[in-house]
Amino acid sequence: MSIETGLEDTIVALATPLGVGGVHIVRLSGSGAGEIIERCFEPVNPERWRVGANYTLHLGWFKEGGVVIDQVLVGKMLSPASYTGEDVYEVNCHGGVYVALRILRACLRLGARQAEAGEFTKRAFLRGKLDLAQAEAVVDVIAARTDSAGELATSQLAGVLSQDVQSLREFVLETLAFLEAGIDFPEDEVETLDRAELQRRLWKAKEKAEAILKGSGTGKILREGLITVICGRPNAGKSSLMNALLKEERAIVTDLPGTTRDEIRESASLGGVLLHLVDTAGLRQGAGRVENLGIERAWQALARADLILLVTIAGEAPAEEERKVVSLYGDRVVVLRNKIDLLPDWESRGVCARAEGENGDLARPLQWTGVDGDGSDESVWLNFSVREGYGFADLEREIRRRVYRGELEERRPVLSNVRHIIALERCRDGLVKALAAVDAGYPWDIVTVDLRESLREVSLVTGDSVDETLINDIFGRFCIGK
Repeated sequence: MSIETGLEDTIVALATPLGVGGVHIVRLSGSGAGEIIERCFEPVNPERWRVGANYTLHLGWFKEGGVVIDQVLVGKMLSPASYTGEDVYEVNCHGGVYVALRILRACLRLGARQAEAGEFTKRAFLRGKLDLAQAEAVVDVIAARTDSAGELATSQLAGVLSQDVQSLREFVLETLAFLEAGIDFPEDEVETLDRAELQRRLWKAKEKAEAILKGSGTGKILREGLITVICGRPNAGKSSLMNALLKEERAIVTDLPGTTRDEIRESASLGGVLLHLVDTAGLRQGAGRVENLGIERAWQALARADLILLVTIAGEAPAEEERKVVSLYGDRVVVLRNKIDLLPDWESRGVCARAEGENGDLARPLQWTGVDGDGSDESVWLNFSVREGYGFADLEREIRRRVYRGELEERRPVLSNVRHIIALERCRDGLVKALAAVDAGYPWDIVTVDLRESLREVSLVTGDSVDETLINDIFGRFCIGK
């Protein structure tokens, strides 16, 4: 079956979530969309409708068999200057389920077909309105839950990333063409590459790939968020921290130890970074059977975490479990020395220090070494008070520092899609192999093998080389109506 099977159909779908609201939008696309609208839509101003320019809205009545269904606004977007590249009409009706479904069924009875998931955007891709990276960015725009994720997705939808990737692809393709010309027509006077020029071009291509890959770790986090586990001893303030980050009373807070016995999972944004928060049972010895099950799950969650917020009690000696967390997961741990407001003169003490820091007694960590683990301690220590709202700005800065890893936040574009990252890494690796083959003096036909692989991988990002299975998988993740 061809990827383009079904393009001749006119498709229709509800472009808004089915439910009661102010407005519903029924979207039509295809060569027969105009005929269906003409049979159902009676404009208030027929002359304006007849000569109306593209991208215009028209007030009128939507009818079926002469019976009025609703007063509507119809948007007209004609081929080729439309989202799908086809004639597109959007019927804006009142936001009742009954009205929207009647309009949808009327279009289906007049010959339209129910659109599949993502089919509107799939048609935009197949008709050259978007490349594959831009099409996938549509989902990211819809799914974005933070400003940073939204800005990143919007830049990719605008084609900023695609320009860089397409430039790399064209450069690799041109280099491969020169090589193959020299192989296929050795006796003819065609432009070919000498070994030094080929080395230069391969180095340049590799640098282009690495430049695109730079910041991909940051992009992936901005797109997907960080699994953030809150842990610590009972009554250290874990649940209070969870509630403060969520800005709601999600977790139960009491003076009794062992209140949290199972994981509580929610998401919150801090510093433009999405945190998938997991509040866990307090880590301690000698708990009851049920609480021990929760503690076991807490250790399992810690092993999967991207970021660990270890809530301790300032001024108290560290418990064995706290030392173990730092020892096992030091580079992923931010130690929050909570309840510093209960210590004398806390406002005049140091605010933040690394584990080896010398920023005052309060900020200097206690002796947390000598436990099982790799002995590494790259954790960051912050003085904190959930009750007083103290330390949250420092925590936000630390999270941003970890996410951006010293790279400029304003740098755009960055890769964020795992599929794109893997493809570009393989493209770069192929270029490295091709360069090694040239350095080793291998024949050109050996070099072309790795160069073709690099070209295939970078083409998977833009969609210049892609199979039907991948296309259907990508667009199958979309919602119906998009």
